Amino acid sequence: MFPTRRSILTPGALARVIAGWGFFVLLQLSGSLLAPPVSSPLLVGALVVIVGVILYAATGVVRQAEHLAHRLGDPYGSLVLTLSIVVIEVVLISAVMLGPGEHATIARDSVMAVAMIILNLVIGLCLLVGGLKHGDMAHNRTGTSNYLALLVVLSALAFVLPAALGTDGAYQPWQEISIIAVTVAIYAFFLYRQTGAQAVDFTEVDPRLRPGPETAARETTTRPSLRSVLAEHRTEILARLALLVITVVPIVVLSHDMASLLDDGLGRVGAPPALAGALIAAIVFLPESLTALRAALAGEIQRVSNLCHGALVSTVGLTIPAILVIGLLTDQTVVLAESPANLVLLGITLGLSLTTFASSRVTSIHGAAHLVIFAAYGITVFS
Repeated sequence: MFPTRRSILTPGALARVIAGWGFFVLLQLSGSLLAPPVSSPLLVGALVVIVGVILYAATGVVRQAEHLAHRLGDPYGSLVLTLSIVVIEVVLISAVMLGPGEHATIARDSVMAVAMIILNLVIGLCLLVGGLKHGDMAHNRTGTSNYLALLVVLSALAFVLPAALGTDGAYQPWQEISIIAVTVAIYAFFLYRQTGAQAVDFTEVDPRLRPGPETAARETTTRPSLRSVLAEHRTEILARLALLVITVVPIVVLSHDMASLLDDGLGRVGAPPALAGALIAAIVFLPESLTALRAALAGEIQRVSNLCHGALVSTVGLTIPAILVIGLLTDQTVVLAESPANLVLLGITLGLSLTTFASSRVTSIHGAAHLVIFAAYGITVFS
């Protein structure tokens, strides 16, 4: 039965939408007041308010994502949240590329920061808190292996091969066309299989989250298909999806609008420029990170993988082709080759991820190991 409009457009949901969009409009109207250089008290105050608004709005995104995940089931529920955030992020990065100035490394820096944050910080925290609360947690090794296989291939195409095949860290035009084609093809094939014949590979397998044999057999025969769920609950799903997107847009836009303030503030304290990119990436994916942490606390470790690994696969699979296309159309150089230090960290991260999820059960020790690698990434940023 379709929930009432009031059960979806709750006072809290409306308040979060108004807060996000209202502060965004206020920020645009006061653009000259907050244009760098800004006095230190005003700078700190503005950043605190922006982060507060983003955190408040993010809780609304998390709630809508959980409702959709419950209604659609995984991997579809997690995919909705992932694609909503990633597509908006791709659009904003593309807008920067099309704007004035040189932005040759924006795709590389953004995606690398997202990779380190998702694969080490978010997954590390999820495995740590989930393991401490629930003990060893079983995940669907086939689905997670599919994610990691895509990440190894896409990361090599994006960050490793440009240094070996390209010029000054950038692909040559004919190489860019080939990379765009194979990246889009493998990502599209992955989505086709994930949402089709292999959807079951991305569902929970932990016995503590599954019903008994008799109940499971009964649910298997009576569980509605995705098509029937969409037909029966179309209005609710569309309403919640629209509310999710409306709530998440100001989060992403505000995080990029505060970039100049953050650069100014970090510059005053002597922090490295790369720190700003890492902080913005963390805020952009804050709703997904919070959703993953809530899933870990509930023991839903496969949903953690769907959210985190799925987000990174979509980020690389959509961002890199989009930026390369813009580079070709505007005759801009797109530098993708990473520094040796970051390549070492990326290799260690992917190797650790493969080791962690090769096990039938993940533990809090796995999470602690990922957090150590994120700490090493932090040292690299400040070095």
